[in-house]
Amino acid sequence: MYQVIARKYRPQCFDEVVNQQHVKTTLQNAILQQRIAHGYIFSGQRGTGKTTVARILARSLNCVEGPTNNPCGRCSSCTEISASGSVDVIEIDAASNRGINEMRELRENVRYRPARDRHKVFIIDEAHQITNEAFNALLKTLEEPPEWVVFMLCTTEAHKIPATIASRCQHFAFRSVEFQELVARMEWICQQEGIQADSEALAVLAQAGEGSVRDSLSALDQAIACCGSTLNAAEVRALLGAFSLETLHRVTGALSASDSGAMLAIVAELEGSGQNLQHFSRELARYFRNLLVARIAGSDTRLIAASPHERARLAEIAASFSEQDLTRYLQLSLDLFKDLQYSLHPRFHLELGLIKMVEAGRLIAIEEALANLQPGASASEKPLVKPAPPPLRTAAQPPPPTPSSGDFKGRLERALVELGMQFTADAVGHSSLTESPSELRFVVPKEFSLAMKPDDINKAVRQLAGKPMKITVTVGGSAPPSKPAPDPAAVDDELSRRALENPEVQKFREVFGGQVRTIRNLKES
Repeated sequence: MYQVIARKYRPQCFDEVVNQQHVKTTLQNAILQQRIAHGYIFSGQRGTGKTTVARILARSLNCVEGPTNNPCGRCSSCTEISASGSVDVIEIDAASNRGINEMRELRENVRYRPARDRHKVFIIDEAHQITNEAFNALLKTLEEPPEWVVFMLCTTEAHKIPATIASRCQHFAFRSVEFQELVARMEWICQQEGIQADSEALAVLAQAGEGSVRDSLSALDQAIACCGSTLNAAEVRALLGAFSLETLHRVTGALSASDSGAMLAIVAELEGSGQNLQHFSRELARYFRNLLVARIAGSDTRLIAASPHERARLAEIAASFSEQDLTRYLQLSLDLFKDLQYSLHPRFHLELGLIKMVEAGRLIAIEEALANLQPGASASEKPLVKPAPPPLRTAAQPPPPTPSSGDFKGRLERALVELGMQFTADAVGHSSLTESPSELRFVVPKEFSLAMKPDDINKAVRQLAGKPMKITVTVGGSAPPSKPAPDPAAVDDELSRRALENPEVQKFREVFGGQVRTIRNLKES
């Protein structure tokens, strides 16, 4: 009968256990020094070797050559424990044997000596599911058991073990297995099984395990059943429902281009191909996390569970974003994943979340906005969003032309008309234009000011110049704007008058609006 890989290659001695060096060293030293405790708690996430180590420890204690660090694996005790058929090593599933009656029966069983072996070992799996009453029934026995009894409690939730029980046992916390060790373990197993697997495919399987050896090996077994003796990354990703780096890179490509339409196209493609949108949002959050880590720690960091090629690619993509942007995108993707948990319309939520990311990418920091408040500049000259990046250009294309002739204004009007923005074209026609290599300055009459929208003008500028430019609009002339009138209640108040005439206060009100309600002298506070 076929035996799954996770069971076939289950470690049979301490040296075969992946990672967990702190646990192996302590237990091996305890065996050598004959300092065996009567109670152990093995805790950690699923698939990290808790029950496996418990069985190995039981074999080490009951082997005919033992107690020993390296059980022979040939004697009847070793073979029966490996097959879960030993009379003196009792494995209990606490998920289905959690009541007080079962613990009373165990307490009675403890009184009798082992039938054959040196120790009677009780391995209690999922120990956190035992009821408080059952733990209380076991308390005295666990504190002072007979000399031949050893308890091993395995759990994924150590905080649910009562303190009275934990204080009577030695506690070992199992760690998640590192990505590189998972890949190395699966590579060795593939060699034993005659399976050809590239590094990218093994990396995908290790990512699916998320630090669990058993989960990774189960995914490997599934991949072999699907793909046969040759595994490649594309087929493994399709099998596991994982998204490739190139698929996720389309999102950052849309963010770089500030293209909301591309985001909607991504969602439409995911919906059309039957992809799980909630799973995509989770992978997107993981993707932005990896980008942020790559931006901070570089491509050589071990904090990213990916192959060297993928880490280099992530670092390359992350270099085009700031840490602040990536932090903002990560938070938005986490919020999006949370919203999709309970959404009745996941497609709408995903579209909205991705468009929010595009809008967030256009923002600048408040410190930068305040730093731009220079005396003598109008509020329309203060950009509060980042300009859209220039379109990508291949090496074969000639460099875009720059506006240098006096007929640029006329060409700009015609481009606006072609784009269907007649009102903006009329406003440009009634304005005076001053050109520079990176900026266009317009002075527009007041009656045309509402039609002068920099974003609309830049759409036509991209067609003419091949790149966006800074658009500055001044209403009615180049003279600085009039000072805002002081509040009526503070006309006769010298302190209020001086505060409202302060240039920085005036510029702040021009940009952000609002009303000054109270003025207080901090020196007198």
